[in-house]
Amino acid sequence: MTRTDPSPGASPSLLRCAAAGIAAAAVFLGIADVVARFFAPSSSPLVALGNTIIGASPPGLQEFAISVFGSSNKLVLFLSMGLGGAAAAALIGMLARRSLGLGAAAFAVVAASLAAVVLTRPDAGPADAVPTLTGAALGVSLLAALILTAWSAATRSQADAVAEAAASRRAFLGLAAAGTAAAGVSFALGRSVRTFGREAVGAVGRLVLPSPAVRAAIVPESASSGAAGAAPFITPNSDFYRIDTALAVPELHPDEWTLRIHGLVENEVMIDMHELLELPLEEHHITLTCVSNPVGGDLVGNASWLGYPVRQLLAEAGPLPEADMVLSQSIDGFTASTPLEALTDERSSLLAVGMNGEPLPAEHGYPARLVVPGLYGYVSATKWVVDLEVTRFDRETAYWTDRGWDERAPVLVASRIEVPSPLETLPAGDVVIAGSAWAQHVGIERVEVQIDGGEWEPAELSSEVSIDTWRQWRHMFSDAQPGRHWVSVRAISADGEVQTGDRRDPIPNAATGRHRIDFEVQ
Repeated sequence: MTRTDPSPGASPSLLRCAAAGIAAAAVFLGIADVVARFFAPSSSPLVALGNTIIGASPPGLQEFAISVFGSSNKLVLFLSMGLGGAAAAALIGMLARRSLGLGAAAFAVVAASLAAVVLTRPDAGPADAVPTLTGAALGVSLLAALILTAWSAATRSQADAVAEAAASRRAFLGLAAAGTAAAGVSFALGRSVRTFGREAVGAVGRLVLPSPAVRAAIVPESASSGAAGAAPFITPNSDFYRIDTALAVPELHPDEWTLRIHGLVENEVMIDMHELLELPLEEHHITLTCVSNPVGGDLVGNASWLGYPVRQLLAEAGPLPEADMVLSQSIDGFTASTPLEALTDERSSLLAVGMNGEPLPAEHGYPARLVVPGLYGYVSATKWVVDLEVTRFDRETAYWTDRGWDERAPVLVASRIEVPSPLETLPAGDVVIAGSAWAQHVGIERVEVQIDGGEWEPAELSSEVSIDTWRQWRHMFSDAQPGRHWVSVRAISADGEVQTGDRRDPIPNAATGRHRIDFEVQ
């Protein structure tokens, strides 16, 4: 429909047409999102677009998002896409005010672009375009209905047909409200919102875990610092940090899961979940750390992991002498490059199926993932793992190494202060200072604190459970006097490495520096 009435009063307002565009876009994406529940995770155009944005973002931008927003970075991305999408939809609505044909064409171009994005995802097939096309058809239909209704109201107002104009305005508002409500319900039931739930993919099929053939060491009370407010020795699943590139948690039923080991090996190995659970599984306490963890940050956690030693699986495959790397791949296409020696030496590298006595939570890799002590997660902790290719560093690269990160990524000795909290106000007298330190697969020998620029003083170390876990510590600041105070901490690993005080950004291999906090004594 092209505007022909020369009188300005005969056209609908820009605001009303912008609202029509936004309502139509909301219906489009909401319907597509709910239909996507019956297809692959990336069949939702919002999810596919978000994953594409993550993959195309430069490392500096991704690091900024993780350091500022932490585990909420995906929610921030969704909200940003929503604001950008609303602005684009408003422009399409205003274009439809001048020509409904042009507005509908612009809407179709956007929908086609999103369908193309969906089809480029690693786990997508032709049928995965159905949610986008279904949502687009309903969205453009609503756009046409709203624009025509808005024009009807404006034309009748110009002709002084007051009753008819009021009826048309009510029809517009009713149609827009109904569309918005439908979009809201669709999003609530759809795939994107489930990304932020604790059980992001629901009970797609629960494993019954066998008893471990090798049990983890019993954690004594002395492994905890005992300080009020300090982190527990074992991090609850619900509090364990989540940093990955999957905007929507992949859905992989255990009956459909297999792991393929191939490449520079004597024998290709395939194993399914039934076969894996029949093997003698081992349980180990292992601390994982994100390379993007800022100094003193919370992107670190300790859990009891149940799984089968990766070295045993690789031994069955028989890596060839020239191999020095294993390229692991997730069901969603993410890759990580792990030094072969870290998967074949004596450390407790696991193909894990359990976490803290339960099947892996969906957001932490259900039904199977890798857990490797001593390496940052981006080169070792592949979730939803389905493929291990034995290869060489000079032949293959991985997701994060392609973006400038270190290819081997050993964990650096680090520590943090957990109590007091920054800028906390405390009563005068004895003040407990406590926290955690880690140097996975090496171990922590000492922790020292410095108060108000004085000498470094030894902290009291909690019992060591394993060199692969963090070690908690505490220190008593005796007879603290009123005023502003500060404290810094450093750890010394079992091989004598002293945590550096030099500040460095996370890229290419973890932030460095010593954690310091200020607090007030009254």
